[in-house]
Amino acid sequence: MEDKLLEEERQGEAVITEQEINFLNGKKLYLESYGCQMNFSDSEIVASIMGKAGYETTKNADEADVVLINTCSIRDNAEQRVRNRLKQFQKIKKDNPEKVIGILGCMAERLKSELLEEEKLVDLVAGPDAYRELPGLVSEVESGQKAVNVLLSREETYAEITPVRLDSNGVSAFISIMRGCDNMCSFCVVPFTRGRERSRDPKSIVAEAGDLFDRGYREVTLLGQNVDSYRWNLSKKGEVINLDEETVNFAQLLEKVALVNPGLRIRFSTSHPKDMTDDVLYAMAKHENICEYIHLPVQSGNSEVLKRMNRGYSREWYFNRIDAIKRIMPDSGISTDVIAGFCGETEEQHQETLSLMQAVKYDFAYMFYYSERPKTLAERKYEDDVPLEVKKRRLNEIIDLQMQHSLESNKKAVGKTFKVLVEGHSKRSKEHLCGRNTQNVMCVFPAGNLKSGDYANVKITECTAATLKGEIVE
Repeated sequence: MEDKLLEEERQGEAVITEQEINFLNGKKLYLESYGCQMNFSDSEIVASIMGKAGYETTKNADEADVVLINTCSIRDNAEQRVRNRLKQFQKIKKDNPEKVIGILGCMAERLKSELLEEEKLVDLVAGPDAYRELPGLVSEVESGQKAVNVLLSREETYAEITPVRLDSNGVSAFISIMRGCDNMCSFCVVPFTRGRERSRDPKSIVAEAGDLFDRGYREVTLLGQNVDSYRWNLSKKGEVINLDEETVNFAQLLEKVALVNPGLRIRFSTSHPKDMTDDVLYAMAKHENICEYIHLPVQSGNSEVLKRMNRGYSREWYFNRIDAIKRIMPDSGISTDVIAGFCGETEEQHQETLSLMQAVKYDFAYMFYYSERPKTLAERKYEDDVPLEVKKRRLNEIIDLQMQHSLESNKKAVGKTFKVLVEGHSKRSKEHLCGRNTQNVMCVFPAGNLKSGDYANVKITECTAATLKGEIVE
């Protein structure tokens, strides 16, 4: 049987079942992910690679032979959480010294020597572009060595690997369309931990979307650090690289995925204000199954602060993009990211962030105070001079204003009917279902005869700042 499996794998046709995995080596893998959606998507790629090497994924770290933590370095708090978690796993390892503890992703790339040699918290370190090497790295550890591969690649996209959908509701899934980032925002470590930007073959993206639909999924989210700069067979200047191959920009990719099936909803994250074109907005408006929702991080409402952040746009340019969204897709939901207390931010500049929020009235926002990250441009060039108590006070003002706007936005939805994709039962009641409307707002409604993956017309009757509540209508 093992010979048969290996022959099928060589032919590229192997479909390895759970029973066959257990036959191969009976070993188990535990994966834990922190940070952005990209990290969770990467963990699904890791599960696929390790699955082909004979590892069954488990949700119980105690029974796992290999424990891998996929990490985030975007804020210090995230790193501290991971360190504490690794210390807990080291206690488990004392009772089972054969257990392999590994760290993946951005934190692995940034802190490889500290975690491996100085603190001795892990046996294995693998950066975001080294996941194909994981089975070999685990073997190195099992032979008594420390294993490291944090080399960044200009080509790796894992395009042909079919991810194992971890913790999936069977309705929504992520599709990675690109890796890395070229933007070099002064506060961000991503270009150093994930490498240069490269896009994935559009044919493989469309094929993955089609496969997901055939397996019952009804929503995909296209992922990239900056999806608007997706380009296939195009240089940064827009020149064709290979005349014999098609060229695809992000607007065209959106349309290709939308045409997979009208019953498949399309979302994407994240857009960048300096790169988002009207073509993307027109593509969204053209196809009903491309959701009317854009996450457009602003970070600050002041042009001078944006310049220090190296964001590549001004307050005025950002408003231009917001106006375009509201002109082309007047019903679109809009969310954002905001950083309070960046280097040198004055009280007047903070007030400009509040005034921009007041003008846009976002439906939702991710809000943080500035956390200096090692090796970034901001650490090298600017002083982190806003006192912590001032950062926290400014952040609270931003949060309070956003809560008002979120509630105002949801109140406007009361009385309206939305097409909602059922994702599952409500957290509070098995008698209620939940799902998001096209604007990405969670709706809760009586279950009736519906099940996950169905579409329902839901008339909104009441709301909170975070949730819409309603009833099913014909």
